Amino acid sequence: MEKLFDIVLKNRKILHDHLQNTPKEDLFRIPKGFNNNIWWNIAHVVVTPQLLLYGLSGLDFTIEKELIDKYRKGTFPDGEPSKQEVEKISAYLFSTVKLIQLDYSHGKFKTFKEYMTTPKIGLASAEDAIAFNVFHEGLHLGAIGALKKTLETDR
Repeated sequence: MEKLFDIVLKNRKILHDHLQNTPKEDLFRIPKGFNNNIWWNIAHVVVTPQLLLYGLSGLDFTIEKELIDKYRKGTFPDGEPSKQEVEKISAYLFSTVKLIQLDYSHGKFKTFKEYMTTPKIGLASAEDAIAFNVFHEGLHLGAIGALKKTLETDR
């Protein structure tokens, strides 16, 4: 499991770099042919493990439910977030992974409600959810790459 957490933290560093180094107008712009933006993908990656691990384990979320509801699967960007929200998501990129790692090591994810993901990958345990999350974050990192390329082409 340590390797999976290491991969996620490396991915979060890349996402954080995108968040810090992408011009704000590109961060929040939705290019033609897309239904979301770079910002939404980053925020979505932060909230998804809350649902997959804490939600399916019957535990309280460790971030605000409002953020989860705003960026969960099936949502779309709705205007520009506040500076405080951007700072919060930026911090959560790392703090939530560390907390999940700690909670996992302390055996907090004892019960788990089985769940079938959109790509038809069944999750039957916290370990499955952690492994799936690595895949999920990779998908969104790829989406960010496509968004950036499209934004550069549109200039």
